[in-house]
Amino acid sequence: MMEFAQQVAAGFVNGCIYAMLALSLVMIYRATHHVNFAQGEMAMFSTFIAWALVEAGAPYWAAAAGAIAFGFAMGAVVERVALRPLHDSPALAVVTVFVALMIIVQSAAGLIFGHETYSLDSPFASWGGVGQGLLSGHALGTVLVTVLVLAAMSAFFRYTKLGLSMRAAAINPVSSALSGINVSRVLMIGWGVAGAIGAVAGLLAAPVVFLSPHMMSGIMIYGFAAAVLGGVDSPPGAILGGLILGIGENLLGAYVTGNELKLTIALVVMFAILVVRPRGLLGGKAIQRV
Repeated sequence: MMEFAQQVAAGFVNGCIYAMLALSLVMIYRATHHVNFAQGEMAMFSTFIAWALVEAGAPYWAAAAGAIAFGFAMGAVVERVALRPLHDSPALAVVTVFVALMIIVQSAAGLIFGHETYSLDSPFASWGGVGQGLLSGHALGTVLVTVLVLAAMSAFFRYTKLGLSMRAAAINPVSSALSGINVSRVLMIGWGVAGAIGAVAGLLAAPVVFLSPHMMSGIMIYGFAAAVLGGVDSPPGAILGGLILGIGENLLGAYVTGNELKLTIALVVMFAILVVRPRGLLGGKAIQRV
């Protein structure tokens, strides 16, 4: 029974990391109806910025703030430079650009920081664990940060003028523009927010998987599967999908398939949900006026 509880707890913590990356994907999809396949690599590069600042002598929280700010700026620049010129382009062209961006960012990280594996200490390591090793200090911190980010995003979209403008621009950009909303600026900010959330996901993942140019490759698949499972237009769905996937793949990996096939579980879940319920668990129905 203790082993089962440990697997559930570990899966819950992993699910929080998947949920954070899924939430950044949902932010972008809600704003532009595109999936940024380079989101994981952008998160990785932002995490390298934090590592570089720590190595230069900066306190961890200052370095983390710098990484989050860099993630925001990187997301905004990508929207302005890479996506906006493709506004009327075919979907395949947009996908090609995102795949190319993924390769470029990963290669740039290797060129600048090297291809070695680095360690980035967790700021929560000094926290006491729970349940005789059931949850470590970093695990508790990961859960806390996930809850805070979800609460902040919920309040942002519900109570702030900018958040309401982003929701309106995502639903109907033409009507929003006619109402005086600067749709281009709002979408750029939305990409920036997604980049900042991705940076948080990278900071939470780095103490667990260690920092390298390839560290987010597998996590990106889990994050994408979590977004599809929960609904690519639903922030709460991203959190739910990440938790379900994290706990599910841990239990199946431990008791059914083995750890070697854990990544395959994410792909199977993604395929199954697209066949059975394409809009995801909490995704809204697409309604078009004809």
